[in-house]
Amino acid sequence: MEGAAERSVEVKCGNNSGEDDSCSDTDFEPSKLGTREYWEDAYQKELETFTDIGDVGEIWFGEESMSRVLRWMDKAKIPEDAAILDIGTGNGAFLVELAKHGCRNLTGIDYSPASVELARNVLQAEDLTAVTVKEMDFLNCHGDLKGFDVCIDKGTFDAISLNPDSAKEDKKQYVQVLKDALKDKGFFAITSCNWTKEQLLERFSEGFEFVEELPTPSFQFGGKKGNSVTALIFKRKH
Repeated sequence: MEGAAERSVEVKCGNNSGEDDSCSDTDFEPSKLGTREYWEDAYQKELETFTDIGDVGEIWFGEESMSRVLRWMDKAKIPEDAAILDIGTGNGAFLVELAKHGCRNLTGIDYSPASVELARNVLQAEDLTAVTVKEMDFLNCHGDLKGFDVCIDKGTFDAISLNPDSAKEDKKQYVQVLKDALKDKGFFAITSCNWTKEQLLERFSEGFEFVEELPTPSFQFGGKKGNSVTALIFKRKH
C-alpha cells in the first residue's frame, strides 16, 4: 500500500523549531483543517478515487508512522486480542496494517461519513471485514467508547487543535473522553506534528503517565536540532 512521506500541518507554532518551546495552546491559528467540512470533502474525493482506481489515498504522516507504533506494540507485548481503537481512522490504512500484524479486536471511528465508507471499502478489498468501523465523533460519543486496551491517534488531536470555533474546549474534552475510553493502565499512542513532547506531556498530565517517546526523523537547521513529528506513549492512571 503506497503512502506519503511524513508531513506536517502548516501552523503558526509547530513542532519543528528545535529551540526551547514557549508555545501555549493559544498560539495556534484556526484552520480549515479543524473543520468537519474539510475532512468530509477530502474523504469524499478519496472515496471517489478509490472507487475509480483503487488508490486508498494519502497516509497521514507516512507508513513509518504506523511501523513505529507496531514496533512499540511488539516490544510492549500487546496481546493480539487487545481491544484497539483507531481515533479518526481516515481511510482505514492503519486498521489494515494492525489487522495484518495479527490484531484481532479492532475498531476505527471517524466523524466523516465518507471516511467511514472509504475505510470499509478499503478493508473489504483486503478481505478484512471483521474489523469494526463506526461513524462517530470522538468528542461527542456520549460514553459509547469504553474498555479499550490501546487507543491510537495519528493526527486527530492535531486537527482538533485547529478547530476555529472551539479548539480550547475540544482539547480538554478530548482528554476526558480518552480517559473514559481506556481501561485502567490502558495505553495511548499519539503522533503529532503540531505539538512538541513538552506540550503533549503537559496536556495529558492529568490522568496519564508518560511511558516513552518513539524515535522520529530529526533535522538540523541553524545549529539547532529538532523533530518535525512527535510520537509518544502514555498509560492511563488508576
